[in-house]
Amino acid sequence: MESSEWERASVVRVLPTVAPRKLAKVPFVEMADGRLQGVVSSGSDIARVYVSSVSAKTHGLSCSTNNNRPCGGLNNGWQCKHIDALLTEAVLQYGVERVAGFLRVEAIDARELTGALRGSREPAPAAAVFSRFLRHLAYLELPGSSAPIPEMQWFPATGVRR
Repeated sequence: MESSEWERASVVRVLPTVAPRKLAKVPFVEMADGRLQGVVSSGSDIARVYVSSVSAKTHGLSCSTNNNRPCGGLNNGWQCKHIDALLTEAVLQYGVERVAGFLRVEAIDARELTGALRGSREPAPAAAVFSRFLRHLAYLELPGSSAPIPEMQWFPATGVRR
């Protein structure tokens, strides 16, 4: 696609992932609203997912099911396996430098990043993250096109003068 087509398209270029990801385990990861957050599949129940997050400022940890039940593995001072999986996949998607910078820690790999966090349980709005994940899935079902998507028209276009 030529650059002029990109400028007219109602799509945004996405940064390529650093390494291939296993979407079945962590299908959604984002750095938004001052948190690294995402959706993590349950290891024991195919119908259950967890919404996990780490606050960028306080390193507050949050993990609950899509039905707002708290994760039993998240205790003060200890991260649950869902947050570990979220951090690992975030490093694969964004790179350790970006994730560590966002969380304001020094780390050279996912393991060191996990060890640098010293947060405690801190509630976070799981419903908003889960809703964005569901919206993300809906966009993946659309056929590929450079035609505008009406509900995304409010995004400002770069280089357009009015």
